[in-house]
Amino acid sequence: MTAYWISTYVEITDEAKLAAYADLAGPALTGAGGTFLARGLPAAVYEAGQETRSVLIEFPTVDAARAAHDSPAYQEALAALDGGAVRDLRIVEGIEPATPIDRP
Repeated sequence: MTAYWISTYVEITDEAKLAAYADLAGPALTGAGGTFLARGLPAAVYEAGQETRSVLIEFPTVDAARAAHDSPAYQEALAALDGGAVRDLRIVEGIEPATPIDRP
């Protein structure tokens, strides 16, 4: 089942560390099977939404996303981030596509 890595940046405290992280994290995550679907500031926010940077990455499975996070290449990226941002990171399993309703 497909999995989604969702990362929301609660606070960015050091832009240089964030840039160093991004330089390493992108190749580490795509090399581990991830596909970046969205990243950046929101186009619109609603309800309790906040104007925070978000990243959405698709992986083939939850296990693949976990393995990407725990990989030496991504751990190197986290070391480069070194407190440069406070993030909420979660991996969520995808759902089966809805079956269309037959219409007469």
